[in-house]
Amino acid sequence: MRCVSTDTRAARHARTDEVPVGHGHAHSHGGPVPPAPWRTRVVLALLVIPAVVATALGLWALWPSAAAVPDRVPVVVEGSEMVVATVVGPLAESNGDTWPTTEDATAGDVEIRLADGSTSGMQADARFGLEPGDRVTALFIGDFAETVSPYVFMDHQRDVPFGLLAGAYVLVVLLVARWRGLAALVGLAAAFAVFVGFTFPALLAGEDAMGVALVTSAAVMLVVLYLAHGLTARTTVALLGTLAGLALTAGIGAWATGAARITGASDEMAQNLPLIAPGVDLRGIALCGLVLAGMGVLNDVTITQASAVWELRAMAPHAPRRVLFARAMRIGRDHIASTVYTIAFAYVGAALPLLLTVWLLDQTPLMSLTSGEIAEEVVRTLVGSIGLVLAIPITTAIAAVVVPGHLSGHDDAGADVGSDLGEPPVTSSGDREPRLR
Repeated sequence: MRCVSTDTRAARHARTDEVPVGHGHAHSHGGPVPPAPWRTRVVLALLVIPAVVATALGLWALWPSAAAVPDRVPVVVEGSEMVVATVVGPLAESNGDTWPTTEDATAGDVEIRLADGSTSGMQADARFGLEPGDRVTALFIGDFAETVSPYVFMDHQRDVPFGLLAGAYVLVVLLVARWRGLAALVGLAAAFAVFVGFTFPALLAGEDAMGVALVTSAAVMLVVLYLAHGLTARTTVALLGTLAGLALTAGIGAWATGAARITGASDEMAQNLPLIAPGVDLRGIALCGLVLAGMGVLNDVTITQASAVWELRAMAPHAPRRVLFARAMRIGRDHIASTVYTIAFAYVGAALPLLLTVWLLDQTPLMSLTSGEIAEEVVRTLVGSIGLVLAIPITTAIAAVVVPGHLSGHDDAGADVGSDLGEPPVTSSGDREPRLR
């Protein structure tokens, strides 16, 4: 029987605890991944620069003229106005001291206090759930109707809770992510600037929706990724994977919207849009929305996969690239499994009233899924999920090829390359060291 000393066993355990993956020699222990070689950076630049140029040309070609964009529709007619007021209580001239009730929804006018301190009546009903102290938006109609209540309730004022939520969100992001979180918030603001300044006017002007979708997504990703994650090879890999996923999503979406006869007119508000902007293409807008909806999730999975490959390389500097790809894809499969149902659950939560209404209809589940607004959302979810799933192996493969190897100062002599993220290395006694899994 062969005896192994206590010191030897302790040494083995120490090595296993210090390094999560086995290494045959001390000089193969993990460390920081060096910057990408200049040749790799040149190749990445040659791949990204055409995308940047194409995006700039697309913005120039699709940017709508001011005359082509429909005029904005006024919210109120001449002689009326929107005001902010505070609810005081029931209007005595209307119904005494009682609030509106669901049984008599029209007999519940309330008293409001205006900004100048004066009071007046406002028409409301029980559905709005008004209480004393509520800040509301009211429409003045006194010149159009002889009534004790010259104002009509329009909506609740939500600027204070929205401001508190936005402030809490920014604070949490900055405390946890610090400067990177600040960069992400700046990127988010830039993305909305692209939407408001280019995407919305271009779609309303009747520009090609597919082109608008691709140019918008490329421009947003170029800004957001590099702002949030820095100008590095890893970020460029994530960008290439994202652009590939968006291109696949757009191509599959173009086929799916045609094959499924998605018209984009299933929503009542969408049906009214051509009356305001005659040049809009509702089917094209549905396709553009499909592509834009996939941007955020694609960005999430691609940057995660690129980071996973870089971290695996840091832990195993000598691992073959095929092993890096295989191990990173294990992470990617977990990400696919969680993200697919995340997209579905997000839709269920956003469209819950619609789903409840459809559930009450006496028809088969298949008829429900293939009709109206639900069919459009099903197509959007399925197409976005396909693009997401395909982007993961694409990004992982690019990252495995691009990620630099071991640090140049390390000695390669006798390195057990196969041990990095592969089989546990063989010790001098002939036994394999234990490896954490």
